Amino acid sequence: MAGSKLSNASSSPADGPDQPLGLTVHSLPDAAHATDEVADPVRRAAGRWKMFLVLAVCAAPVIASYFTYYVIRPESRRVFGELIDPQRPLPDLSATPLEGAPSNLRKLRGQWLLLSVSGGACDTSCQQNLYLQRQLREGLGREKDRVDRVWLVQDAVDVPAALRPAVKDATVLRVDPAGLARWLAPAPGHALQEHLYLVDPLGNWMMRFPAGLDAAGAARAKRDIERVLRATSSWDTAGRQSQP
Repeated sequence: MAGSKLSNASSSPADGPDQPLGLTVHSLPDAAHATDEVADPVRRAAGRWKMFLVLAVCAAPVIASYFTYYVIRPESRRVFGELIDPQRPLPDLSATPLEGAPSNLRKLRGQWLLLSVSGGACDTSCQQNLYLQRQLREGLGREKDRVDRVWLVQDAVDVPAALRPAVKDATVLRVDPAGLARWLAPAPGHALQEHLYLVDPLGNWMMRFPAGLDAAGAARAKRDIERVLRATSSWDTAGRQSQP
């Protein structure tokens, strides 16, 4: 009968008693955790910018110095004096002090030399060179003891008594002008006495400063001298070094 069929169908569970329906319950997202996940990229980005800012602040002085050196003031890298190539060693030339026995110009080796050349009468141009020669050495500060002032007198004229106090701390030597001319040379169109000359501790004439040096030129010459003193500081010290 139809009723019995329906009764059988509705009352035939699978095999045994009814089982409860299984449900898995998931917890809701934590609001604080979600906020952290959103904030983390923002914090990381801010941290990167702070790091870049610190690096930029640290690098700014270096960048500025390179920009100034290579772009704004490229002339500061140039040498003011004229480098002598090949260098010329001190000659075997007799040299006589104002008072004392003759010696040899090579005895001056072992110290940086800043040379001036003129006759004994020492005109206005000569006196200007002697003054700038002294100022250049004094301007080197604690490095000045590595440099000697030398005035080479190329005639037999007496040095004026009024001038002697100004050169009492310098080395003043009379030399044969012909022998001197075989060693030192002026720039084309100029005379020997118009320049100051730089000689290294090994006795090599290595630089000639422009003729007619004035105060501004002397400041640039001083920078040249400071550069060569720094470059040789590892092997050259104050005081005359012994030479073979």
